[in-house]
Amino acid sequence: MINLETIQAAHDRVRAHIHRTPVLTNQTINHLSGASIYFKPENLQKIGAFKARGGLNAVLQLAEQERYYGRALGPITTHSSGNHAQAVAFAARQVGVKAYIVMPRTAPQVKKEAVIGYGAEVIECEPTLEAREAGVQEVIERTGAVLIHPFDDDRVIAGQATASKELIEDTESEGPLDVIMAPVGGGGLLSGTALATHFLSPHTRVIAGEPQGAADAVLSFQSGKVEKAPYIKTIADGLMTSLSERTLGYIREHVTGILTVSDAEIVAAMRLVWERMKIIIEPSSAVPLAALFKNKEQFAGQKIGMILTGGNVDLGKLPF
Repeated sequence: MINLETIQAAHDRVRAHIHRTPVLTNQTINHLSGASIYFKPENLQKIGAFKARGGLNAVLQLAEQERYYGRALGPITTHSSGNHAQAVAFAARQVGVKAYIVMPRTAPQVKKEAVIGYGAEVIECEPTLEAREAGVQEVIERTGAVLIHPFDDDRVIAGQATASKELIEDTESEGPLDVIMAPVGGGGLLSGTALATHFLSPHTRVIAGEPQGAADAVLSFQSGKVEKAPYIKTIADGLMTSLSERTLGYIREHVTGILTVSDAEIVAAMRLVWERMKIIIEPSSAVPLAALFKNKEQFAGQKIGMILTGGNVDLGKLPF
């Protein structure tokens, strides 16, 4: 199980390889929302997404273990629609090993090109979890690569937790946050966010945003077992994955609620951030802000920490 020491060790491990992204505020968005929002812009992170944290922590910890046993770290593999793919490719380059990344053929081209740019090999597959897992299994059998799962891995979750750790530390002078919001796909970031908040700011609630077109987490949260979304159709390509038993356990224990939003609401929130904050975020990043605007009365007058998860947008396919 992950404890505070695990998260602190992860932060110590990755801090030399990542940016400590700033905390941003925007008066116009605060006025429109009725809340005071403290944005953690992980679109400014290495690889353009928070997932650099989890990928690095997992790969660096694996390399430490191999050195302890006097062995060299061999190739690594994962499956991802994009940001975790880039994280593992980047981390593999940092430690000098080969990475094989299984990506859906529908993943944004900008993300595929970034993975290749970090020196990894991309293996395309059909856009289903079954195809992704089959692709990884073939890579493992062929190359002996070690799997770094996108979210069902405590090393990855502990790395993702460092984003909220920084957010909490960097807003301490403003008083404790009432809520921290993050999007949910496979649940790695939300699990890490919930754990870091539990240990470092226990009176702060954690609330997730989820697309209506990939609404499995809200069903799993309610039923207590991993559920499938009724249908998968959303602009938030980074949030199409279902939870695992591991992430559902953390989320059920430490998350207050999950709010769903439509693609139109996601696009409106994304456009607002582009226009008012002058930063590029991808659709998945906009989901928590869309959830806040949809439920303004729930957050009125409160201090809200919000993780903007990434900015890897295909600029040739903007939704506005």
